[in-house]
Amino acid sequence: MYQFSGKLKMLSLALMVIGVLGIGYSFMSTKTLEDAKAVIAATHNDNHGNAHATKELTRKEHNDAKQDGHTVVNNHDNEHAEHVLHQLQNRPWAAVYVALLFFLGITLLVLAFYAIQRVAQAGWSIVLFRVMEAITANLHYVSAIMLVFLITAFLHINHLFPWMAEGVVDPNADNFDPIIYGKKIWMNTPGWLIRSIIYLAGWNLYRFIIRKGSIKEDTTNGDKKLHKRNYNISVAFLVFFMISESMMSWDWIMGLDPHWFSTLFGWYVLSTFMVSAITVIAMVAIYLRAKGVLPMVNDSHIHDLTKYMFGFSVFWTYLWFSQFMLIWYADMPEETVYFAMRFNEYNTLFLSMLVLNFVFPILLLINSDFKSIPWFVIIGGVVILIGHYIDVFIMIMPATVGAYWSFGLPEISAIFFFLGLFIYATFSAFAKTSPIASGNPYLKESELFHYYNIEHKEENDSHH
Repeated sequence: MYQFSGKLKMLSLALMVIGVLGIGYSFMSTKTLEDAKAVIAATHNDNHGNAHATKELTRKEHNDAKQDGHTVVNNHDNEHAEHVLHQLQNRPWAAVYVALLFFLGITLLVLAFYAIQRVAQAGWSIVLFRVMEAITANLHYVSAIMLVFLITAFLHINHLFPWMAEGVVDPNADNFDPIIYGKKIWMNTPGWLIRSIIYLAGWNLYRFIIRKGSIKEDTTNGDKKLHKRNYNISVAFLVFFMISESMMSWDWIMGLDPHWFSTLFGWYVLSTFMVSAITVIAMVAIYLRAKGVLPMVNDSHIHDLTKYMFGFSVFWTYLWFSQFMLIWYADMPEETVYFAMRFNEYNTLFLSMLVLNFVFPILLLINSDFKSIPWFVIIGGVVILIGHYIDVFIMIMPATVGAYWSFGLPEISAIFFFLGLFIYATFSAFAKTSPIASGNPYLKESELFHYYNIEHKEENDSHH
């Protein structure tokens, strides 16, 4: 049995405490209208300098402007300042939301990958089942936090979703939005919150049932009926997951940009979380194997996980390019605005994301010999996770804080908190039961997976 070490537990708790303090300080540092005006002035000076010189007005024009236009100009400036203030106040919420969604997405896709292994009746991955089950223990915690976060949006405590603003779907209101009005059957707060609760409840229900069923297999000497039941439940979950994951990406991410849409978006979000999820499985498995609690996990298991990391990195790139290329080629303003803002205001992150998520994994992991070297996989995994965190960051931040973004205390604190929570949830869950799913009928195949690979390689070599 694995013992959750005191040092690792202290690290997880310290990360959570530091994260909570940093997040709390970020929310307490309330921005004012004067702060917004100062940010606008600083940005204007940095970007434009003295390039925009005002034209000379005749005396008559000057008097007319003073009498008729001065109030309008001031109102426009105040409205702009209020908009910027709104974005500055969104930043702590958005920073927490990015980290929350990133860790929730990873945990959910680990659960989906686990369900896929059960439905495929794969033999190689059985020795990793307890690792995946432990990681998915985090789902209960982050789901509870997500539910609270969604309720704050529903109650207008945070204002990340612009379609929830007052009067947006009222034809008589000043801020009436005909595009959102046309989508009101889907984009309405009661329906949005009810759907969200269904997503979270369905995912957590499957995790609870399958974890209980998996542990029960160990005490029933591989009962075939129980194994079949776990199989059937996993099939049902995958059907629910494929529908709910796409709808979740529309509700929780695309809804931040309510005028924009992409038919590929659900798959794109799935790919970024899938790469990250498999990377986390590999990293946790390598750590636990180094601690001596996963003796059946061998180089072939790590090699196959790394192949998935490589393959889904290519898949992510394919979807990213497909979405970007079609929108760029069509050049329709209602579609290009999404990428135009991200390229103009987040240029460095936007381009570095491609390097971290595609170029680096391809160069690092294309060599088959490197896929089984633990420290090599860890380095590649860290880079991949950073790259896909940036991907989620770029999905959310432009729509919530616009051009007035930065990476500082709110973002780092949120990462620390959810990382600490992940460590605590994962390793405390792993310590509660046997590290090997001994009741699974395919365990022997998984245990001998390395030798099967060697035999297969020798057969291929003999043919050549």
